[in-house]
Amino acid sequence: MDTIFDPLRKMDVARTPEEEVRQSVISWLNAEKGIPLVMMASEYAFHFNSMTYRADIVVFGRDARPLMLVECKAPSVRLDRKVIEQGVRYNRVLNVRYMLFTNGVNMYFCERTGDGPEYRFLSDIPDIVI
Repeated sequence: MDTIFDPLRKMDVARTPEEEVRQSVISWLNAEKGIPLVMMASEYAFHFNSMTYRADIVVFGRDARPLMLVECKAPSVRLDRKVIEQGVRYNRVLNVRYMLFTNGVNMYFCERTGDGPEYRFLSDIPDIVI
């Protein structure tokens, strides 16, 4: 089995197309956006409606609360309404301000506007995330 190292989980994990996207995003967030590895978690587990879910990446703010949810898909997966709805559903629990969706080909950023499930698309991650 081919593996890839996840610096957040500090272990080798199975190399899948989705995992390659996840590791690329972790590296990009750290190297290009200046987000320290200690402020990120991968495969972040949480409970919703008595079920356990795992967010691909969660970025935490300086107050240690979740600030951004990152949903990674394999390059062959289209970033459609279903993917966005998954993030919105996860955010009912995580209550983050920002969401990032990527399949390694396309990348979309959203910011929650207000207290409800309303979002606006952004052209990049705002500096306040970093």
